[in-house]
Amino acid sequence: MKAEIIAVGTELLMGETQDTNSSWIGSRLPEVGLELHWVTIVGDNIDELTDILARAWERSDVVLTMGGLGPTMDDLTRDGIAGMLKETITTDPGLKAWLEDSFARRNMNPMPQQNLRQAGIIPSASSIHNSLGTAPSWWIERDGKILATMPGPPRELTNMWSTEIAPRLKERIPGNVIMSRMFKTIGLSEAAVDEMVGELYQMPGMDFGVYAKPDGIYVRAIAKAQTEAEVLSTLQAAETKIRAALDEYIWGTDEDLPAVVVGQLLRERGYKLAVLESCTGGMLGGAITDIEGSSDYFVGGAITYSSDLKVQAGVPAATIDDFGAVSEETAIAMAEAARRTYGTECGIGVTGVAGPDDQGDIKAGTVFIGVSHPGGTSVKEHRFPSRRPLVRNRAVTAALLQLASALRSH
Repeated sequence: MKAEIIAVGTELLMGETQDTNSSWIGSRLPEVGLELHWVTIVGDNIDELTDILARAWERSDVVLTMGGLGPTMDDLTRDGIAGMLKETITTDPGLKAWLEDSFARRNMNPMPQQNLRQAGIIPSASSIHNSLGTAPSWWIERDGKILATMPGPPRELTNMWSTEIAPRLKERIPGNVIMSRMFKTIGLSEAAVDEMVGELYQMPGMDFGVYAKPDGIYVRAIAKAQTEAEVLSTLQAAETKIRAALDEYIWGTDEDLPAVVVGQLLRERGYKLAVLESCTGGMLGGAITDIEGSSDYFVGGAITYSSDLKVQAGVPAATIDDFGAVSEETAIAMAEAARRTYGTECGIGVTGVAGPDDQGDIKAGTVFIGVSHPGGTSVKEHRFPSRRPLVRNRAVTAALLQLASALRSH
C-alpha cells in the first residue's frame, strides 16, 4: 500500500524549522506494512494545501499530515482537509469540553476563544485526543483510503504515532508484512560500504539502502512477504550476510546510540567518566548528557581547545612540545589527565583537525582518541572525510565506541 506524508508549515519551507518528523515517520512505515512514495512540504496557504491534499488522496492509500493543527489562523490543516473532501467543519461538544478541561487542569483559565478552532471536526473524521498537547488529531476512513493528522511538535507527534496512529494502521493493513533492520557502521566511506554489501541487492524479497549519517554509514535492510515467518527468515538471512561483509565496522543496530551503550557499561561496572575535548568542542559531553540518568556515571570535563588549557587540565607541557597538540601521545595524556584531574575510573581525550583546512602536515579529518580505564590506556587514529561537522560528529561516535569496546574487553 502506498503511503504519503504531507508536512505543513511555512517555517519548514523557509528553513526556520527542520522537517525531522517526515524522516522519523518514514523510517517507521515499513513496520505497519506501508511503503512511503511521496513526502511533500507545503506552506500555510489554503489553496496550495487543499491542492496537495487532493493529489495525495487520489494517488495514495494512506495520507499522513503533520503540523497545522494549532489554534491560530495560519493553522490550516483542518480547513484544507475539509475543503478537499467538501465537508463542513463544526464544533464538537466533546472536544470543546476536553479542551476546556485541559486548560483548567493547567490553571490556564479562561481558555482563549481561539482554541475553539481545535474543537472543530468534519463528519468523516473521528478525533484522537492528544495526551501531550491541545491539538487533537483526526482519523478519516473514506473511499477505501485512510487520512490521519498528527501534531507538529516532535514530542507530541512521536507519542501520537506510537500510541494511536501506528496501532490503528496495523489493524487495517493485513496480508502484507514488511520489516526492516538498520545496521550502523563507522570507519568506512559510503562507497566502500555499498561495495561490500553489493551482492545483497540481488536477494529476493529484500530492498537495501546505504546512507551517510553524522555518526557513520548506515545500511537499511527491508524484507517483504505475505507472512511474518517469511519476513523474519529473509531478514535473518540478510543480517547474516551483512554482518559477514561488514564485521567489526558495525557498531549498532536500529535505535542504538553510542552514548546509551557506554552509559550501560559504566553503570554496570560502577565507573565514573570524565572527558577532555579539543576538536569536538563539547559535543562529546553533550552526547553523553543527552541521555537521561547520565549523572550517575558522568562527572564532566573540559573543552581544552588551546594547548595552555590542555596543560592546565593536567596534560604535561613536554608532551605537547615534543609531539604536538594533535598526536597519539597528547590524546593519551588527555585521557589520563581527565581521570586524574576529575578523580574518575575512566577518561576520554579527543584531539584532531576538524577542517576544512589542514594544520601544517596534519590532514584535515585526522583525529586521535585516547581512552583510559582501570584495564589500561589505548589510542586510535582516525581519518574522517574533511567536512568539519562530519569530523566532529564522527569523532564523538568513535570516542564513545572506543570506550565501550575497552570496557567490554576488561
